[in-house]
Amino acid sequence: MAQTKRKRRTKHRGNAMGVVEARGRTGRKLTDQERKAASGKGAGKRSPREDRFNKPPTWRGAINRSLIAVVFFVALLVLIFKQPAAQVLSLAAVLLVLYVPLSYYTDLWLYRRRLAKAEKARAKAGKEA
Repeated sequence: MAQTKRKRRTKHRGNAMGVVEARGRTGRKLTDQERKAASGKGAGKRSPREDRFNKPPTWRGAINRSLIAVVFFVALLVLIFKQPAAQVLSLAAVLLVLYVPLSYYTDLWLYRRRLAKAEKARAKAGKEA
């Protein structure tokens, strides 16, 4: 037979400005160990920025970054320095061809350097333990 009594669900209601405020924690108090794990101090939790830097570089990321730089450069030349658009677009193509590999290999170098530094820190921590 189906259960007739369902657990009551709390609703998120907005305030007068339309902002929905989440209720605070209403259950039992956290233990010291749980509190440390939640704050990231004891669990080895990494920030999103750190996760992003620990990923190997991609050509797609290099292309996107180069496109942004070239668009900015083209806008600067056309709008501020009043250069002819045809001339600037040909220069933009050349810059894109140069920027993409430069961006990728710079990222690769930084990534490898970061890995070597992390490996050195792990080796040092392993010797001390």
